[in-house]
Amino acid sequence: MREIRRAQLIDATLHTIDQSGLAGATLASVAQRASISTGIVSHYFGDKDGLLEATMRHVLRSLWQGTSRRRKAAKADPRAKLRAVVAANFDVEQVNGPVMKTWLAFWSESMHKPELRRLQRVNTRRLHSNLCADFSRALTKPAARRAASGLAALIDGLWLRGALAGEPFDTKAALRLAYDYIDLVLDARG
Repeated sequence: MREIRRAQLIDATLHTIDQSGLAGATLASVAQRASISTGIVSHYFGDKDGLLEATMRHVLRSLWQGTSRRRKAAKADPRAKLRAVVAANFDVEQVNGPVMKTWLAFWSESMHKPELRRLQRVNTRRLHSNLCADFSRALTKPAARRAASGLAALIDGLWLRGALAGEPFDTKAALRLAYDYIDLVLDARG
């Protein structure tokens, strides 16, 4: 029951942030959306910061699982592995309205809250590590690090622009631009 309740509250948090923003996502509003008492939310998460942290851990876990699944399914060549990482970052689970707005709230709050900052650092390092490992299979280590930094910045920039556009995320355009970058970098080595 505990895990079911936690999942229900995380879902309610995502949708409350989507509808009301982070400021409107109080323990009471999340509890109301989940049709439970505020005391139960406090019991599971402590306070609003704990609720946001748990919600972001859920979103980050989903991203990590999607990335792992796509990388395992991809062909063994660097281009396919890199494209798998990109595709996971633009998966529907990461670019739907509630998750996008929660990511934006998380990024903003991570500048002020050490535990959220730590989660953001872990996510940034994981992305860079995956990209660097795959670029390293085709480039020198310094070139792979530069290419990984560039692709990570491109992923974040495309994602941020898409999130702020005020219209449905154009996944195909984002993928096309990121894939073009991969092709340019890998084709330039030859």
